[in-house]
This record gives sequence, C-alpha cells and structure tokens, in this order.
Amino acid sequence: MNPTVEAVPAPAFAEKAPSRSLSARIADLVTLTKPGITVMVGITTAVGFYVASHGGFDWKIFLHLIGGTLLSSAGAAAFNMLMERKLDALMERTKARPLASGRMAPVEAAVFGSLLCAAGLVWLALGTNLLTSALSGATILSYLALYTPLKTKSSVCTLVGAIPGALPPVMGWAAARGSLEAGAWVLFLILFFWQLPHFLALAWMYREDYARGGFPMLPVEEPTGASTGRQVVLQTLALLVVSFLPYGFGVAGEGYLVAALVLGAGFLGFGVAFAARRSRERATRLFLASITYLPLLLGALALL
Repeated sequence: MNPTVEAVPAPAFAEKAPSRSLSARIADLVTLTKPGITVMVGITTAVGFYVASHGGFDWKIFLHLIGGTLLSSAGAAAFNMLMERKLDALMERTKARPLASGRMAPVEAAVFGSLLCAAGLVWLALGTNLLTSALSGATILSYLALYTPLKTKSSVCTLVGAIPGALPPVMGWAAARGSLEAGAWVLFLILFFWQLPHFLALAWMYREDYARGGFPMLPVEEPTGASTGRQVVLQTLALLVVSFLPYGFGVAGEGYLVAALVLGAGFLGFGVAFAARRSRERATRLFLASITYLPLLLGALALL
C-alpha cells in the first residue's frame, strides 16, 4: 500500500446525491461520459470505417456506427468513473468529478452507464452488424474488467489499457466490410503503440497525483524516470515502424507514407528529448505532440 494514500483521510460518499439544478445534473452526466475520450473514440472509429469503405461509403451505416459507438463508449466511461470514484477523490486532477466529489450517487451513475452501454450495443447490432457490436462489447469488457482493476495493481495496466483503446478503428472496419482483414489490424497496431508514449507522458506529468491515488504507474514505481524514458523511445520508434504498414498493405498511398515518416520522426524527436531529460515541461511537450500527431496521421491515412 502506498504510504501517501494511507495518510489521506477517506472521503465520505453519500448514498443519495444532494439536490441540484437540472442544468447541473445534466453537466454532471456529460462529465461522466468523459467527452474528450468519447469523441476521440468516435473519430478513430470513423477513420476505420472510411479507410475500409473504398468500394463505396454508406452514410446510413456510418451514422448508425457513430451513434452506437458514442453511446457504448460513454457508458464505459461512466462505469470507469463509478469504479474509481474513491481513488479519484484522492487526486487533485479528478477530485471534482461528480462521483468523487459526492455530487452524484453511485446508483445514478450505474443506471446511466448501463442504459448507455445497452443502447449502444443494441444500436450497433441492429444498425451495422453483430461483429461490430461484439467488438464494442469486447472493448467495454476489457476496459472495465481488465484495465480498470489492473490500474491499482501494476504498471502493466498501460499495455492492457491500450487494447480497448485500439479497437475502435477495428470496429469501423468491421462495420464497413462485415469482416476483418489485415488492414483492420494495421489500424489496431497504430492506435496501440500511439497510446503508450501518450499515457506515459501523462503519467509523468501527474505522477504525484497517481501516487496519492494508489496507481502504480511506471513513473510512480521508478521515480527517476529512466525506465519511462526508455519505454517512450522504444514505443515511439515502434509506432514509426507500424505507421508504414498501411502503405505496405495497400491501404494508403505514397503521400501518406511521406506524412507518416515526417510525423513519426517528429514524434520520436519529442520522445528522445524527454528521455534525455525527464521534466514536467518535456513530458507536457511530448503529450501535446501525441495529441497533435494522431489526428494528423489519421487525416493523412484517410485523405492521401
């Protein structure tokens, strides 16, 4: 047990939420869905669908795909906050969340999350196909049953968490084609390796917070950051290599290959800079580089 965690008094959680206005209630429900992550899930799913739709873009299926994906992702996020509410209350970055602060009762979040997940999975099954719905179910299950519990036990959680994070473009591919070819797994690998330096940068930036919450992230387990720096370089290098695969498999053209090389080399440069001198400033730069890199790479994949 982290001694820092033991020194923090456990917050009290009300079984019933305090009364609050309708607008405040809606705002809390929106927060529960982790809008930033949910939107990113929608974007990566859309890219997978677009790349797989060379034979013709079906707008009807696409809209069903995005609607169902957003609902299921939002529901999983709500359950994640429900499961981590007591730990969130210990961290500065998350203590103001609806459940962590006690503004929302756990049962409210559980019902809300259940409705969203069920609606999303049914929508995907009826509006796209059973394969897409099954992949969404696997994403929810691996996120909540594997990644979330592992976060308090081992830094390996970063690797495990990259799996559900990499499945959305595979869902998009499945919705477009009804099957999974090599191209779908190429997209999976790109998202998988991108997440590792992205989350390691975030973990370094908030390592004191994660220590207070009892999350044994790599920067918490090894405060010097040497292992974190090595992993960042290795994973950004691996990402550079796998980003060439869409060209190799005929999913993208030469313009994409050039873009992947330039973007990957730039991202690797930020990773090397962080590894050479681990600081919050350089971790922040690496994090910002990661959230710049991915949209640009996916845009190149869709358009070039």
